[in-house]
Amino acid sequence: MRKILYLEDENYLGKIVKESLSSRGYEIKLLTDGASVMRNFDQFNPDICVLDVMVPNIDGFTLGKSIKAKNPDMPIIYLTAKTQTEDVLQGFKAGGNDYIKKPFSLEELIVRIENILDLNNKNEIKLAAIMLGAYTFEADKFRLTIDKKEIKLSHRENELIKLLANNQNKQIDRKVILKKLWGDDSLYNSRNLDVYIRKLRVYFERDPSIKLVTLRGVGYFFSIDK
Repeated sequence: MRKILYLEDENYLGKIVKESLSSRGYEIKLLTDGASVMRNFDQFNPDICVLDVMVPNIDGFTLGKSIKAKNPDMPIIYLTAKTQTEDVLQGFKAGGNDYIKKPFSLEELIVRIENILDLNNKNEIKLAAIMLGAYTFEADKFRLTIDKKEIKLSHRENELIKLLANNQNKQIDRKVILKKLWGDDSLYNSRNLDVYIRKLRVYFERDPSIKLVTLRGVGYFFSIDK
């Protein structure tokens, strides 16, 4: 179970976010005072920190710098009502991987958490180019290449290919894809996914060894014949 250290001094908001994240299978350590963060950080050993900036005693940016000094690879998302460009820049200078302005939607927060954790997962595709059949997939450059022909990918196309490639020869549920890429499995997003799957089949059609099979009512099966 992935663990989230969550700092939020607004009690009502903190409880709502904690309950929502807990319902998604995360273990949450909710703190309301900046002075308690570093002690709990060492004890809790989180996978990601979500820090409100304006909290009592020690602000989120200062805590983020302390956390990065202890663990440079620890992902941090800052939450703040500040909207000035210099505040956003300060967040990234303080080691933030992402910055969400209040008020925010729970689904947006969940998607951003999952995206960062996926990128930090050692089992995920790295930024270096990988081979998918006759194609070269460069996730960092958002492109597929075959026979020197380049296909530029949108963000969601890129993320969908990464998700499928990381689950080769496995059934991947439709709901899992929808939750990861859109944050919810509404009918509207489900129809969007159908469009993206059709586009990927067109992209991969030049290599018949690549199979993207629909498991009706369940999800998909992505495989590459050796």
